[in-house]
Amino acid sequence: MSCSVEASVADLTDLNAFLLVARSKGFRQAARESGISSSALSDAVKRLEDELGVRLFNRTTRSVLLTDTGRLLLERTAPAFAEVASALDEVKSSRGRTSGELRLNVPMSAAKLVLPKIVPPFLAAYPDIRLEIVTDESFVDIIQSGCDAGIRYDERLEQDMVAVPIGPRQQRFALAASPDYLARRGTPQHPQDLLSHECILGRFSGRAIPPWEFERQGQDVVINPKGNLVVQFGGGTDLGIDAAIAGSGMIYIFEDWLRPHFDRGDLVPVMEDWWLRFPGPFLYYSGRRLVPAPLRAFIDFVRQTNKLPPKILLSGT
Repeated sequence: MSCSVEASVADLTDLNAFLLVARSKGFRQAARESGISSSALSDAVKRLEDELGVRLFNRTTRSVLLTDTGRLLLERTAPAFAEVASALDEVKSSRGRTSGELRLNVPMSAAKLVLPKIVPPFLAAYPDIRLEIVTDESFVDIIQSGCDAGIRYDERLEQDMVAVPIGPRQQRFALAASPDYLARRGTPQHPQDLLSHECILGRFSGRAIPPWEFERQGQDVVINPKGNLVVQFGGGTDLGIDAAIAGSGMIYIFEDWLRPHFDRGDLVPVMEDWWLRFPGPFLYYSGRRLVPAPLRAFIDFVRQTNKLPPKILLSGT
Protein backbone atom coordinates (compact mmCIF):
# COMPACT_ATOMS: atom_id res chain seq x y z
CA MET A 1 0.00 0.00 0.00
CA SER A 2 2.81 2.42 0.91
CA CYS A 3 4.45 1.99 -2.49
CA SER A 4 1.16 2.83 -4.20
CA VAL A 5 0.76 5.99 -2.11
CA GLU A 6 4.33 7.10 -2.85
CA ALA A 7 3.77 6.60 -6.56
CA SER A 8 0.56 8.63 -6.41
CA VAL A 9 2.33 11.51 -4.63
CA ALA A 10 5.08 11.46 -7.25
CA ASP A 11 2.48 11.51 -10.02
CA LEU A 12 0.76 14.53 -8.45
CA THR A 13 4.09 16.34 -8.24
CA ASP A 14 4.73 15.67 -11.93
CA LEU A 15 1.18 16.68 -12.79
CA ASN A 16 1.65 19.96 -10.93
CA ALA A 17 4.81 20.58 -12.97
CA PHE A 18 2.81 19.96 -16.15
CA LEU A 19 0.18 22.51 -15.05
CA LEU A 20 2.84 25.11 -14.26
CA VAL A 21 4.42 24.75 -17.71
CA ALA A 22 1.05 24.70 -19.50
CA ARG A 23 -0.16 27.87 -17.80
CA SER A 24 3.14 29.69 -18.28
CA LYS A 25 3.46 28.44 -21.89
CA GLY A 26 7.10 27.54 -21.40
CA PHE A 27 9.60 25.92 -19.04
CA ARG A 28 11.66 29.05 -18.42
CA GLN A 29 8.67 31.20 -17.55
CA ALA A 30 7.27 28.45 -15.33
CA ALA A 31 10.63 28.23 -13.56
CA ARG A 32 10.69 31.99 -12.95
CA GLU A 33 7.16 31.98 -11.55
CA SER A 34 7.45 28.84 -9.41
CA GLY A 35 11.06 28.90 -8.24
CA ILE A 36 11.55 25.36 -9.58
CA SER A 37 14.41 24.91 -12.03
CA SER A 38 13.68 24.43 -15.73
CA SER A 39 15.51 21.10 -15.73
CA ALA A 40 13.44 19.82 -12.79
CA LEU A 41 10.22 20.84 -14.53
CA SER A 42 11.37 19.22 -17.77
CA ASP A 43 12.25 15.97 -15.97
CA ALA A 44 8.86 15.93 -14.23
CA VAL A 45 6.94 16.46 -17.47
CA LYS A 46 8.98 13.75 -19.20
CA ARG A 47 8.21 11.31 -16.37
CA LEU A 48 4.51 12.11 -16.67
CA GLU A 49 4.61 11.62 -20.46
CA ASP A 50 6.42 8.30 -20.02
CA GLU A 51 3.91 7.19 -17.39
CA LEU A 52 0.92 8.12 -19.56
CA GLY A 53 2.50 6.96 -22.81
CA VAL A 54 1.57 10.17 -24.64
CA ARG A 55 3.21 13.44 -25.66
CA LEU A 56 1.80 16.43 -23.75
CA PHE A 57 3.84 19.23 -25.36
CA ASN A 58 5.27 19.90 -28.80
CA ARG A 59 8.66 21.45 -28.08
CA THR A 60 10.77 23.54 -30.43
CA THR A 61 13.70 25.85 -29.76
CA ARG A 62 11.28 28.79 -29.78
CA SER A 63 8.03 27.51 -28.33
CA VAL A 64 6.34 24.97 -26.09
CA LEU A 65 2.78 24.18 -27.23
CA LEU A 66 0.22 21.81 -25.80
CA THR A 67 -0.75 18.82 -27.89
CA ASP A 68 -4.45 17.95 -28.16
CA THR A 69 -3.93 15.35 -25.44
CA GLY A 70 -2.10 17.88 -23.27
CA ARG A 71 -4.92 20.38 -23.73
CA LEU A 72 -7.44 17.75 -22.63
CA LEU A 73 -5.38 16.92 -19.55
CA LEU A 74 -5.16 20.62 -18.66
CA GLU A 75 -8.92 21.08 -19.00
CA ARG A 76 -9.69 18.07 -16.79
CA THR A 77 -7.09 18.56 -14.05
CA ALA A 78 -6.76 22.34 -13.63
CA PRO A 79 -10.14 22.73 -11.86
CA ALA A 80 -9.32 19.84 -9.49
CA PHE A 81 -5.99 21.38 -8.50
CA ALA A 82 -7.73 24.74 -8.03
CA GLU A 83 -10.15 23.04 -5.62
CA VAL A 84 -7.26 21.59 -3.63
CA ALA A 85 -5.56 24.99 -3.43
CA SER A 86 -8.83 26.56 -2.30
CA ALA A 87 -9.28 23.98 0.43
CA LEU A 88 -5.73 24.53 1.70
CA ASP A 89 -6.25 28.31 1.74
CA GLU A 90 -9.49 27.80 3.65
CA VAL A 91 -7.73 25.70 6.30
CA LYS A 92 -4.89 28.21 6.63
CA SER A 93 -7.31 31.10 7.02
CA SER A 94 -9.25 29.28 9.72
CA ARG A 95 -6.19 29.63 11.96
CA GLY A 96 -6.35 33.43 11.97
CA ARG A 97 -5.63 36.10 9.37
CA THR A 98 -6.59 35.39 5.75
CA SER A 99 -3.56 34.37 3.71
CA GLY A 100 -2.66 32.76 0.40
CA GLU A 101 -2.40 33.72 -3.25
CA LEU A 102 -4.99 35.44 -5.42
CA ARG A 103 -4.59 35.58 -9.20
CA LEU A 104 -6.81 37.89 -11.26
CA ASN A 105 -7.10 38.03 -15.07
CA VAL A 106 -8.02 41.57 -16.13
CA PRO A 107 -7.98 43.76 -19.24
CA MET A 108 -5.50 46.62 -19.33
CA SER A 109 -8.31 49.15 -18.96
CA ALA A 110 -9.26 47.64 -15.59
CA ALA A 111 -5.63 47.50 -14.46
CA LYS A 112 -5.24 51.19 -15.29
CA LEU A 113 -8.65 52.66 -14.46
CA VAL A 114 -10.29 50.41 -11.83
CA LEU A 115 -7.75 48.53 -9.73
CA PRO A 116 -5.49 51.45 -8.62
CA LYS A 117 -8.25 52.62 -6.26
CA ILE A 118 -8.88 49.11 -4.89
CA VAL A 119 -5.57 47.22 -4.74
CA PRO A 120 -3.56 49.41 -2.30
CA PRO A 121 -6.26 49.53 0.43
CA PHE A 122 -7.00 45.82 -0.09
CA LEU A 123 -3.34 44.88 0.40
CA ALA A 124 -3.19 47.11 3.47
CA ALA A 125 -6.23 45.30 4.91
CA TYR A 126 -4.89 41.82 4.01
CA PRO A 127 -1.07 41.91 4.26
CA ASP A 128 -0.80 38.09 4.18
CA ILE A 129 -2.41 37.80 0.73
CA ARG A 130 -0.16 37.74 -2.34
CA LEU A 131 -2.04 39.33 -5.26
CA GLU A 132 -1.01 38.69 -8.86
CA ILE A 133 -2.61 40.69 -11.68
CA VAL A 134 -2.46 39.12 -15.14
CA THR A 135 -3.33 41.64 -17.86
CA ASP A 136 -4.88 39.97 -20.88
CA GLU A 137 -7.07 41.16 -23.75
CA SER A 138 -7.77 37.72 -25.23
CA PHE A 139 -10.71 36.79 -22.94
CA VAL A 140 -9.21 33.48 -21.83
CA ASP A 141 -10.98 30.93 -19.64
CA ILE A 142 -9.98 32.02 -16.14
CA ILE A 143 -9.95 28.50 -14.70
CA GLN A 144 -7.79 27.00 -17.44
CA SER A 145 -5.43 29.98 -17.24
CA GLY A 146 -4.83 29.29 -13.55
CA CYS A 147 -6.61 32.42 -12.33
CA ASP A 148 -9.10 32.60 -9.48
CA ALA A 149 -11.25 35.35 -10.98
CA GLY A 150 -11.32 37.95 -13.73
CA ILE A 151 -12.69 41.37 -14.61
CA ARG A 152 -14.80 41.75 -17.73
CA TYR A 153 -17.59 43.85 -19.15
CA ASP A 154 -21.12 42.47 -19.43
CA GLU A 155 -20.90 41.34 -23.04
CA ARG A 156 -17.64 39.46 -22.35
CA LEU A 157 -18.78 37.55 -19.28
CA GLU A 158 -18.83 33.77 -19.47
CA GLN A 159 -21.88 31.70 -18.60
CA ASP A 160 -22.31 29.98 -15.22
CA MET A 161 -20.34 32.70 -13.47
CA VAL A 162 -21.03 34.86 -10.45
CA ALA A 163 -20.45 38.54 -11.23
CA VAL A 164 -19.90 41.32 -8.70
CA PRO A 165 -19.95 45.00 -9.79
CA ILE A 166 -16.52 46.59 -9.48
CA GLY A 167 -15.45 50.13 -10.25
CA PRO A 168 -17.69 52.82 -11.79
CA ARG A 169 -21.17 51.58 -12.68
CA GLN A 170 -21.42 53.70 -15.81
CA GLN A 171 -18.70 54.74 -18.22
CA ARG A 172 -18.47 56.56 -21.53
CA PHE A 173 -16.41 56.42 -24.68
CA ALA A 174 -14.86 59.83 -25.29
CA LEU A 175 -13.94 61.38 -28.64
CA ALA A 176 -10.91 63.66 -28.55
CA ALA A 177 -8.27 65.39 -30.63
CA SER A 178 -5.41 67.79 -30.00
CA PRO A 179 -5.98 71.56 -30.31
CA ASP A 180 -3.50 71.58 -33.21
CA TYR A 181 -5.41 68.89 -35.12
CA LEU A 182 -8.73 70.67 -34.69
CA ALA A 183 -7.19 73.97 -35.80
CA ARG A 184 -5.94 72.31 -38.98
CA ARG A 185 -8.87 70.02 -39.81
CA GLY A 186 -11.86 71.62 -38.12
CA THR A 187 -14.17 70.26 -35.40
CA PRO A 188 -16.74 67.63 -36.44
CA GLN A 189 -20.34 68.28 -35.40
CA HIS A 190 -21.90 64.90 -36.27
CA PRO A 191 -20.48 61.34 -36.22
CA GLN A 192 -20.77 61.17 -40.02
CA ASP A 193 -18.29 64.08 -40.22
CA LEU A 194 -15.61 61.71 -38.87
CA LEU A 195 -15.53 59.89 -42.22
CA SER A 196 -13.55 62.83 -43.60
CA HIS A 197 -11.14 62.91 -40.65
CA GLU A 198 -8.00 60.96 -39.79
CA CYS A 199 -8.89 58.57 -36.95
CA ILE A 200 -6.66 56.51 -34.66
CA LEU A 201 -8.12 53.01 -34.51
CA GLY A 202 -7.80 50.10 -32.11
CA ARG A 203 -8.64 46.42 -32.02
CA PHE A 204 -8.18 43.29 -29.94
CA SER A 205 -5.56 40.80 -31.09
CA GLY A 206 -6.82 38.61 -33.93
CA ARG A 207 -10.11 40.49 -34.22
CA ALA A 208 -11.56 42.93 -36.72
CA ILE A 209 -11.41 46.67 -36.06
CA PRO A 210 -14.69 47.51 -34.29
CA PRO A 211 -16.89 50.36 -35.53
CA TRP A 212 -17.36 53.55 -33.53
CA GLU A 213 -20.79 53.82 -31.92
CA PHE A 214 -22.47 57.07 -30.89
CA GLU A 215 -25.82 57.97 -29.34
CA ARG A 216 -27.83 61.13 -28.67
CA GLN A 217 -31.44 61.53 -27.57
CA GLY A 218 -32.37 58.02 -28.65
CA GLN A 219 -30.54 58.24 -31.98
CA ASP A 220 -27.78 55.67 -32.60
CA VAL A 221 -25.08 56.18 -35.23
CA VAL A 222 -22.46 53.57 -36.14
CA ILE A 223 -19.55 54.43 -38.43
CA ASN A 224 -16.42 52.72 -39.70
CA PRO A 225 -13.79 55.47 -39.58
CA LYS A 226 -10.57 55.45 -41.56
CA GLY A 227 -7.06 56.04 -40.33
CA ASN A 228 -3.43 55.19 -40.96
CA LEU A 229 -2.67 54.12 -37.38
CA VAL A 230 -4.14 51.01 -35.75
CA VAL A 231 -3.07 49.99 -32.23
CA GLN A 232 -3.89 46.92 -30.17
CA PHE A 233 -6.19 47.62 -27.24
CA GLY A 234 -4.38 47.40 -23.95
CA GLY A 235 -0.67 47.57 -24.58
CA GLY A 236 -1.00 49.92 -27.56
CA THR A 237 -3.59 52.30 -26.12
CA ASP A 238 -1.11 54.79 -24.68
CA LEU A 239 0.66 54.93 -28.05
CA GLY A 240 -2.64 55.82 -29.69
CA ILE A 241 -3.20 58.59 -27.14
CA ASP A 242 0.32 59.93 -27.65
CA ALA A 243 -0.32 60.01 -31.40
CA ALA A 244 -3.55 61.93 -30.85
CA ILE A 245 -1.75 64.44 -28.62
CA ALA A 246 0.85 64.88 -31.39
CA GLY A 247 -1.95 65.76 -33.83
CA SER A 248 -2.03 62.53 -35.84
CA GLY A 249 -5.81 62.13 -35.65
CA MET A 250 -8.92 61.72 -33.51
CA ILE A 251 -9.25 59.01 -30.88
CA TYR A 252 -12.33 57.37 -29.30
CA ILE A 253 -11.72 55.37 -26.11
CA PHE A 254 -12.69 55.25 -22.42
CA GLU A 255 -13.33 58.72 -21.01
CA ASP A 256 -11.38 57.91 -17.82
CA TRP A 257 -8.30 57.09 -19.89
CA LEU A 258 -8.44 60.55 -21.50
CA ARG A 259 -9.56 62.61 -18.50
CA PRO A 260 -6.01 63.56 -17.35
CA HIS A 261 -5.23 64.84 -20.85
CA PHE A 262 -8.43 66.89 -20.91
CA ASP A 263 -7.43 68.44 -17.58
CA ARG A 264 -3.98 69.35 -18.93
CA GLY A 265 -5.30 70.62 -22.25
CA ASP A 266 -3.29 68.09 -24.31
CA LEU A 267 -6.56 66.86 -25.81
CA VAL A 268 -9.94 68.53 -26.37
CA PRO A 269 -13.31 66.73 -25.90
CA VAL A 270 -15.24 66.59 -29.18
CA MET A 271 -19.01 66.00 -29.67
CA GLU A 272 -19.52 65.16 -25.99
CA ASP A 273 -23.29 65.02 -26.40
CA TRP A 274 -22.77 61.98 -28.71
CA TRP A 275 -20.53 59.92 -26.40
CA LEU A 276 -21.74 56.36 -25.90
CA ARG A 277 -22.58 55.27 -22.34
CA PHE A 278 -22.12 51.65 -21.19
CA PRO A 279 -22.27 49.66 -17.91
CA GLY A 280 -19.14 49.37 -15.80
CA PRO A 281 -17.09 46.18 -15.34
CA PHE A 282 -17.67 43.12 -13.15
CA LEU A 283 -15.44 40.92 -11.06
CA TYR A 284 -16.45 37.38 -12.03
CA TYR A 285 -15.64 33.89 -10.78
CA SER A 286 -16.93 30.35 -11.03
CA GLY A 287 -20.02 29.50 -9.05
CA ARG A 288 -19.26 25.79 -9.37
CA ARG A 289 -16.16 25.56 -7.22
CA LEU A 290 -15.05 26.32 -3.69
CA VAL A 291 -14.18 30.00 -3.41
CA PRO A 292 -10.60 30.38 -2.13
CA ALA A 293 -10.23 32.40 1.07
CA PRO A 294 -8.18 35.19 -0.59
CA LEU A 295 -10.79 35.55 -3.32
CA ARG A 296 -13.59 35.59 -0.75
CA ALA A 297 -11.76 38.39 1.06
CA PHE A 298 -11.38 40.34 -2.19
CA ILE A 299 -15.06 39.83 -3.12
CA ASP A 300 -16.19 41.06 0.30
CA PHE A 301 -13.83 44.03 0.05
CA VAL A 302 -15.18 44.99 -3.40
CA ARG A 303 -18.80 44.58 -2.30
CA GLN A 304 -18.20 46.73 0.76
CA THR A 305 -16.50 49.36 -1.40
CA ASN A 306 -19.31 49.42 -3.97
CA LYS A 307 -22.13 48.94 -1.45
CA LEU A 308 -23.86 46.76 -4.04
CA PRO A 309 -25.12 43.14 -3.99
CA PRO A 310 -23.64 40.51 -6.37
CA LYS A 311 -25.25 39.75 -9.69
CA ILE A 312 -25.75 36.08 -10.50
CA LEU A 313 -25.28 35.10 -14.15
CA LEU A 314 -27.12 31.94 -15.08
CA SER A 315 -26.35 29.52 -17.90
CA GLY A 316 -28.03 30.15 -21.20
CA THR A 317 -28.88 26.46 -21.49
